[in-house]
Order: sequence, then structure tokens, then C-alpha cells
Amino acid sequence: MARKWTFLAVSLCAFVLTFGVLALGDALPNPIVTPVQQAQTPTGPVAPAAAVVTGELPTKIAIPSINLAVTVENPQTADTKVLDERLLYGAVRYPSSGLLGTPGANVVIFGHSSYLPVVHNQAYKAFDGIQTLKTGDQILVTGSGRVFVYSVETVASANAQKDGIPLTVTGNKLTLVTCDSFASKSDRFVVIANLVESYPVAN
Repeated sequence: MARKWTFLAVSLCAFVLTFGVLALGDALPNPIVTPVQQAQTPTGPVAPAAAVVTGELPTKIAIPSINLAVTVENPQTADTKVLDERLLYGAVRYPSSGLLGTPGANVVIFGHSSYLPVVHNQAYKAFDGIQTLKTGDQILVTGSGRVFVYSVETVASANAQKDGIPLTVTGNKLTLVTCDSFASKSDRFVVIANLVESYPVAN
């Protein structure tokens, strides 16, 4: 038995030594590629990886048909006090809603509206007139690098306490929301629009 193990040990050492010498001399045979391996080996150009969709935060809204132009705030929290404070500077994107250009997302933006002549802060008039929009009117929303063009689909009055706004949708949607009267939070006007196209922001 001892001779058997000695023989195996010597044979193994000889094999390893021979393999090492052949490898150093680049004398090892090329590996044989089976038909299955050949089928898995790419021979042509590698297809590019699928494009990653990256959404953009809105920075401005323009609605030519009602001569509306307003900046958009993007707070990182849905705390009511923070949202109310940011509404003093313009329209506000609801934090957990979608980003511009993201499929299946609804970009929800709130804004004040007021027709009182004593109101001097123009942020309180951010969404004045959106209830007069017609189907097909264009809404241009500027992001960090592109302008996203939306077409109005519906304009409706909704109850703020009962009517929810979906954040996940089919396609690409934009929803503009404003109270139907200054300082009122019971009812609101809701404009829903569909993404038509986008193009780079002009330098």
C-alpha cells in the first residue's frame, strides 16, 4: 500500500512539473472549442446596452395659450409646512410624484391661483387661468436639459378631500392642480396632459 501511494505522489509531481515546463515554453495545445461554445461566442459587434431612462426635475412651466410662465420649486419633503412655504415662490412639484421623461410617471405640480387685485405676490397667481385651458393646448415644462411638451387632455373640478391623484399612470402624464378660489382647499381645478415630445434646452 505504501508503494502505491508513493507511486501516485511521484506521478502527480511529475505531471505538475511537466505541465509547468510546457506552459513556460508556450507549448500547451490550444483548447478545443465545442460547437456549443462557438455558438455562445460573439463574432460580430456587441449590441449596445439598453438606454437608461433618467428623469428630470421641472424648473419652469409655460402655457402660451393663457400667457402663463412660472418657476417650479422641488422640495424634498411632503411636509405640509414646507410645501406651503415653497408655494410662496412659485409652483411646487409634489415630491413623490414622477420625473419628467420617465415612462409610467405622473408629474404632479401644485400652484396657487388668485384674482384679487390686492394680492401682490405673483406666486399666489401662479396657476391663474388653468381652468380655461382647452383640449390640445400645449404646456411646456423645462427640465435640467430638455423641454417637455405636453398636450392638455382634460380639465375638471375635483374635491380635494375625496378625489385622489394617481402617481403611477400609463404613458407620460403631467397634472396641474390649483384651488378654485384663493385660500380655499375644499375644491380644486385639475388639468391632465400627455407628453407629446421633448427637445434639448436652447443654449
